[in-house]
Amino acid sequence: MSTTDQQTCVIVRANQLGSYEGKQGLTAFAGISAETAGSKHLCMNLLTFQPGQKARVHKHENHESAIYVMSGSTEVWYGEQLQHHVTMGTGDFIYIPAGVPHVPWNTSQSEICTALVARTDPNEQESVVLLPELEEKSLVM
Repeated sequence: MSTTDQQTCVIVRANQLGSYEGKQGLTAFAGISAETAGSKHLCMNLLTFQPGQKARVHKHENHESAIYVMSGSTEVWYGEQLQHHVTMGTGDFIYIPAGVPHVPWNTSQSEICTALVARTDPNEQESVVLLPELEEKSLVM
């Protein structure tokens, strides 16, 4: 095996990468992904929700997600018709199975919510499927 074929650890420094707006409508700070670290099976990044900010209704086809709320709080509606609801605060984790429609919403009018997100999609945005047919339902929550 040549040295170019060897696996190696990669440090991704937060201050070296910019942020981007994901298809879901939230600001993400790039972390570990296929693009930044050569990951083959996962991504991990930071999301910020401004006060009152709601994501677009979406799912991640064929990819699981795990989210840890670092600060603030968020509410998450999930299920085929967004019929289930949980409230998460600092220190809480949530697991979202592959293919489950969901929409997070920072219902606070004054506090930013920051969350660490890990997903089994190394390309992060590739598996995002927007569900515009559920957007109207999410407006009345």
